[in-house]
Formats: sequence, C-alpha cells, structure tokens
Amino acid sequence: MPEIIVNQLSAIGHLRVRASWPSLRYSHLMPRFNRPFDPSAMKLIIFDLDGTLVDSRLDLIASVNAMLREFRRAELPGDVVASYVGDGAPMLVRRALGDPEDEGFFKHALEFFLTYYRAHKLDHTTVYEGIPEALKQIESDGSERKMAVLSNKPVNPSRAIVDALGLGKFFVRVYGGNSFETKKPDPLGVRTLLRETGTAPERAMIIGDSSIDVLTGRNAGIATCGVTYGFAPHTLCEVPPDVVVETPQELGELFV
Repeated sequence: MPEIIVNQLSAIGHLRVRASWPSLRYSHLMPRFNRPFDPSAMKLIIFDLDGTLVDSRLDLIASVNAMLREFRRAELPGDVVASYVGDGAPMLVRRALGDPEDEGFFKHALEFFLTYYRAHKLDHTTVYEGIPEALKQIESDGSERKMAVLSNKPVNPSRAIVDALGLGKFFVRVYGGNSFETKKPDPLGVRTLLRETGTAPERAMIIGDSSIDVLTGRNAGIATCGVTYGFAPHTLCEVPPDVVVETPQELGELFV
C-alpha cells in the first residue's frame, strides 16, 4: 500500500506561517505549472468547497465565536479562525478551544458549533464570483467530463450549501468529512470517486485552496491544482500543486 503523506504542520498549532508567502507569490505567472501535464485530458475534476467554490469565511467565523461566547471563552480574530479551517469541524473547534483535555466539554462545544452552523451556514456564504461560469466552461467542452465535491466539512451542510447556491447541477457527487471513515488528506474519498465514476487516476484532478487538498491528490495519485483566492494560499508554497491559478476565470480556461 502506498505511503499516505500527512500534513507536517502541527495538528493543533495550525496557524500557518504567512511570512513566506509573499516571496513565493505566483500572481503574475498565472497559470503556473510545476510539472507538465494536460488539464484538458482530465475526465474527473474534484473540488474542495470552502475557499475554493464558496466563500464561507464569515459564517464559519461567526459560528466559532458564538461557540466561544457560549462557553465564556474569548472570541478569536477572523484571520485566526480562517487559518483553522480545512481539517473538518472537530479540528476547527478543537483548535479554537486550544485543544481542551476535557473530552466531554469538547464534544459539548462541538455539538453547539454544529447546531449553530447548521442554522447560520448561509447567512453570508456566497459563491466566488466567476465560479458558475468556470464550472459551465469546464463542463461544456464536449469531453464528457464529470465533477464532484470532496470537503472536510460535514456532508449535510456541504450538500445544503451547494444546492442552495445553485451549484448542485454541476456535480455527480458531493461528499463531506463524515462521508467516509477518514478525511482529507487521506485518499479514501478520492479513490471512492474514481471507482464510482470509472476514472483512472491519471485522468483525474483535485482543486483546492490549501496544502490539504494537494496532499490528498498526491496520496491518491491524481493531478493537483491550487487556487490562490481562497482561505489558505500560503500553504500552497509548503506543498506546491501541479498547477496554480489565481482566479475562477483562469480556472475555467485551464481546461480549454
């Protein structure tokens, strides 16, 4: 069995260092390929959700801080909360609470967060400008290409957000962090999608805004694309994807 690459950043100390990002900025070179391959040959495109298709930052921040207020903890700055996003709701709450030792308290806090977020997940969450057009472009080039969502967010809010924002029609599957026994960067979700769609790994790509998505792709043996407009573009320098794009418009053009 191939070795699974894990994120070498501390699980709890998840404040990724931003200082190295400006010196390695990809901007004016978009799209930038770090290895030669043909995106137009891809038959399965797997998307991350938060920070890739939708900007859910404000609702996640509000839900985390509502949880902290409930348990008389100090609220956190938005940038700090955003830096904790990507590994699923349990890790987001654990990081926000400073890795509490009391598991009963942690579970109580997690349930409060999930309940609050279910009710407020669409208060401010929006589709990134240009994403619907990019998805249409990827879908309509005559290649019989399939698209799917693989998020570490729980599956029910993931599907609810995708459907409410009018994106559901583009995807053959929407899976979340509790759809499988393991979350990204474990490759189980990707391998399931490959099997369900009958796609060979060399004809598939995962697109996301963080190193977690890149590691997931590497673990599954598929191509990787990083987007710099999301929550964690600085982490793409730690684990460079095969190609990097700066805008949804460039993302759509990548597959032409």
